[in-house]
Amino acid sequence: MIKGIFYFLIFPGFLFTAAMGCLSGWFDRKLTARIHWRVGPPWYQNFVDFLKLLGKEIIVPADSMRGLFLFAPVTAVIGATLLSVVLWQPNLRTDSGFLGDLIVAIYLSMIPALALIIGGMASRNPLASLGASREMKLMLAYELPFIVSIATVIIKNGYTIRLYEMVQHQAAHGAIIGSPSGFIAFIVALLCMQAKLGLVPFDIAEAETEIMGGPLVEYSGAPLGFFRLSKLMMLFAMPVFLITVFWGGIAPGALGAAVGLGKLLVILLVAVLIKNTNPRLRIDQALRFFWGPVTVLAVISILLTLAGL
Repeated sequence: MIKGIFYFLIFPGFLFTAAMGCLSGWFDRKLTARIHWRVGPPWYQNFVDFLKLLGKEIIVPADSMRGLFLFAPVTAVIGATLLSVVLWQPNLRTDSGFLGDLIVAIYLSMIPALALIIGGMASRNPLASLGASREMKLMLAYELPFIVSIATVIIKNGYTIRLYEMVQHQAAHGAIIGSPSGFIAFIVALLCMQAKLGLVPFDIAEAETEIMGGPLVEYSGAPLGFFRLSKLMMLFAMPVFLITVFWGGIAPGALGAAVGLGKLLVILLVAVLIKNTNPRLRIDQALRFFWGPVTVLAVISILLTLAGL
């Protein structure tokens, strides 16, 4: 019981994921600033922003569904925390995990987006409802190729849905990303991760210059802080997910942690470069993109896998 609470609250749960998420967010902001020829914020800026929001007044819309409105951001943080806990078990100990933890991780990765939809709808603000509607359509778009790309990994790992068996298989036979089919599936999953995180060009739901933040337009104070924190936590958790299933996982020890950090920074670097070199898509363009070329690439990766490539 005490061990479980420690895992959830301290490491690799809430505090660890929140801290690493804030640092990942700083890497994003710092690199973006340098691309724009700006200095950028200090490393502790995201920590300060979150603490500042905790001290601000919480305003709840008069016509909102109060319970859902306030519980949605907490649900987003819980989902990101549980995802991190599930992912780090096979990376900390290669003999830990449970049957189907890969499927559980996929479901948990959807919870922050679902919480954003629920929170936006619960506020009963027209702009928030529009943003929530966009997020719902975006989820329907990217989840299909994302799951198909994960199917490639399942096949290449001997049809297992245990994360620790995937890590062990890659340790023995090489990382999935090293094969043609695995690399294509990784690119597909990376693009889907960009949409899951709501990063440009897929920041369609919030679109601050169009609908003033979409689902977040009515949020303030601590609830807004928790939503922003959940996004930062996912900015750390989703790259760890990709590293675990595609890139051999993160080995225990100082050397393994250093290599894992390098992999994390590479994925974040690519995500930030995509973010800063593309305009925002319309929702119909995003649907066509994910259901068209991205899904085709995911199917090609499966066909190559079945062909032994």
